[in-house]
Amino acid sequence: MSGHRHGYGPCQCEGYHDPAETGMEYGLFKKIDHERLECLNESSEGSGKLVFKPWEERQDRTKYVESDDDEELLFNIPFTGNVKLKGIIVMGEDDNTHPSEMRLYKNIPHMSFDDTGREPDQVFKMNRDVTGVLEYTTKVARFSSVYHLSIHIAKNFGAETSKIYYIGLRGEWSESHRHEVTLCTYEASANPTDHKIDLITPHTHFIA
Repeated sequence: MSGHRHGYGPCQCEGYHDPAETGMEYGLFKKIDHERLECLNESSEGSGKLVFKPWEERQDRTKYVESDDDEELLFNIPFTGNVKLKGIIVMGEDDNTHPSEMRLYKNIPHMSFDDTGREPDQVFKMNRDVTGVLEYTTKVARFSSVYHLSIHIAKNFGAETSKIYYIGLRGEWSESHRHEVTLCTYEASANPTDHKIDLITPHTHFIA
């Protein structure tokens, strides 16, 4: 059952519900371009990718990401199409390493920590979740056409580092429509009789 709290601060809508009966909805991890996914400030290279796994495997605590220099983590998540993002689950430890604030940014590829000073698309104050049942409901109208999602874990509950075991993404995926555009380059060259001949060299570009 969902509960919502509305206000005028940065966290205008925070909703939580138990998705146990709808675990199949958390299949957007299959639509992530895992080769291009990156996590900044991870203590072990590549560990950030491990937390995007099937919902039924969320309790596998052998796969996790822990921050390195401080409590912050920044996930850059490219999708293989367009996503309507509806909800996020973040599961951690029952201690101070659990994230306490999450900021979402859409369609800003290759974000760095320097970029996190800009206004986020949504901010959540978080509760500890050790079983993966608390969902943070997004503003669907704002996240209706997302091809890249950045998740900034800005704070935790006071520990030096943050630890995450699972991030679940719920929503809808649709294939990107790519349009082929052929551009022609015209080159002038002289033949032995000094007549100009236009040579057309086609170059094909794909524009998302």
